Amino acid sequence: MHIENLDLNLLKALEILLDERHISRAATRAHITQPAMSRALARLRVACDDELLVRTPAGYELTARARTLQDELIGVMRSIRAMFDDIDFDPSTASGSLRIAASDYPVSLLGSRLFPTFTREAPKMSLIVTPVAPSSFVDLDQGRVDLVLTPLAAPEHLARQPMFTEDFVCVLARSNPLRAERLTVDDLTSHGLASVGGMHPQQTIVLDQLERLGAHATAEIRVPTFSAAISAVRDTDLIAVLPRRFANRHADEAVRIAEAPEEIAGFSYWMLWHPRVTDDREHQWLRSLVLRVAEEATAD
Repeated sequence: MHIENLDLNLLKALEILLDERHISRAATRAHITQPAMSRALARLRVACDDELLVRTPAGYELTARARTLQDELIGVMRSIRAMFDDIDFDPSTASGSLRIAASDYPVSLLGSRLFPTFTREAPKMSLIVTPVAPSSFVDLDQGRVDLVLTPLAAPEHLARQPMFTEDFVCVLARSNPLRAERLTVDDLTSHGLASVGGMHPQQTIVLDQLERLGAHATAEIRVPTFSAAISAVRDTDLIAVLPRRFANRHADEAVRIAEAPEEIAGFSYWMLWHPRVTDDREHQWLRSLVLRVAEEATAD
């Protein structure tokens, strides 16, 4: 594809088509007719020498080329908007997409406030939340993600701000022979752990702390989410060491909550972004929104 052969007005249509994966919905969002959006797709297919959207029994799917273009468009469209948009950002009239990578814990804790507030304050924008993955920090560097919400260590060049602090509790089955209200490090090392960390290569916070204490726990089951860890301890002797707020909200009658060993310290959950967008008005609004709902959610 040569840039000279591409009408740059089509970039917006391409962005919406790849996001919606549906011609009629894309047309509605772009405030044009369906035939006009179909013509735009036809021109884009010629320009890209690729089908981009392929019809399947389940609806349209992106081609491999389209997925690559979608990743690149995130940074490109942000740069174009920054060049031509007014210095003031008004979420009530703005369009486009914002992307957050987060684990299930901040989504569970903040989602009930974040999602309705976002749609109310920015009704024409899209918010896309994806799991934290090994590529998340690179995605920040390359503009494919706007924010990463994580407690894990991050590259020093990334900008950051703490959202909230949290401590740990232990979740175990009511049938587990351990009956103490506070467990010990020996309890954790003598019983298998249901450990959370399947989406990232870094060792989990709890296992890392135990290792620093010279204790070596056996993570007999490793799962990608906190909710899966609660499921894993039911009807077993496994122990899951989870954030207190999550455990309090999601524990049921099949499990009980015990205090974590005193040696297991709490942690901070961080909001991370690339320094190039620190002064971007759209990004400032997104960060302030996340911090606002985090403060509300953790005040309960």
